[in-house]
Amino acid sequence: MASDLLFFNRLFLIIASMNHSEIINKIIEFADKAHGDQTRKYTADKYIVHPIRVMETCKQYTEELPVLAAAILHDVLEDTATSEDHILHFLKDIMNENDRNLTIKLVNELTDVYVKKDFPKLNRDTRKKMELERLRKISARAQTIKYADIIDNSKEIPQHDPSFAKRYLKECNDILLALDKGLPKLRKEAINQVVTILKNL
Repeated sequence: MASDLLFFNRLFLIIASMNHSEIINKIIEFADKAHGDQTRKYTADKYIVHPIRVMETCKQYTEELPVLAAAILHDVLEDTATSEDHILHFLKDIMNENDRNLTIKLVNELTDVYVKKDFPKLNRDTRKKMELERLRKISARAQTIKYADIIDNSKEIPQHDPSFAKRYLKECNDILLALDKGLPKLRKEAINQVVTILKNL
């Protein structure tokens, strides 16, 4: 019992002594390892560049650690073999209980449910409508991260796949109009960007 207490006291002191930058760097390393050899769809860039950009966009508006952490981890459950338990086990060494629980909650909220592999009989339009209804109910923090995710993807996709971009950007616009609980300035930035790119396609 005493040894357990000593362990948790030491762990608390380690976590307390780490600043946000150190924690964020550790989470980036974890996410990069989880994504492995994955690259961005249209470039040879390692996949991790996308979640880092999403996190950096969020950081312009908030310093809240779970939001920044979830921004980095937002595709890990959806796109890798990493489990929720694995993420929580990792976060245990660098975050207090409240922060890690909020982080994993946000990651779950940002993980698409109505994906093709799980709903092969549904077409894209149907799946996206169902996903939109789910997204309406996610938290304000998760919606904020979603805005940043759209900002990054909506810059990249039109450059490499203009024929698909129009459809994709219309879906993004529908999401941004429906999700109105996140940070208003970031939402406005995302809407303005999507509308401007759509007009220029």
